[in-house]
Amino acid sequence: MILHPWQFLLIALAGWVNREQLAIIEYLQEENGVLREQLGKKRLRFSDAQRGSLAARAKAIGRSELQKLGCIVRPETLMGWYRLLIARKYDGSAQRGLGRPRKPEDIREVIVRMARENVSWGYCPRVLLAIKYK
Repeated sequence: MILHPWQFLLIALAGWVNREQLAIIEYLQEENGVLREQLGKKRLRFSDAQRGSLAARAKAIGRSELQKLGCIVRPETLMGWYRLLIARKYDGSAQRGLGRPRKPEDIREVIVRMARENVSWGYCPRVLLAIKYK
């Protein structure tokens, strides 16, 4: 296989970019290690926005790669934050009302009338009076 000059140039450029990215990643890993040493046993406090952004980026990287990186937060914690972020995104409780919607008045009247006419169905007369006056 013969390489054209532009292919050789492209391979060299890709190798240079890859080497530079690896150097940046190694620096950031070392910086995280130094910061963790200075922090000691203290817990870091993150805002919801910080948790969300860290979780979204962690999901893109994946748990196995995160374990290799030596993050300031455990990979399990980051994945848990991501699950909560997704759960919050698809939570429809804000659109729902409280409780079950009330039945229309005419349907309630029919139910009460049927219960009065058919006492053997198991309805208690006290319950019927309570239903009527609500």
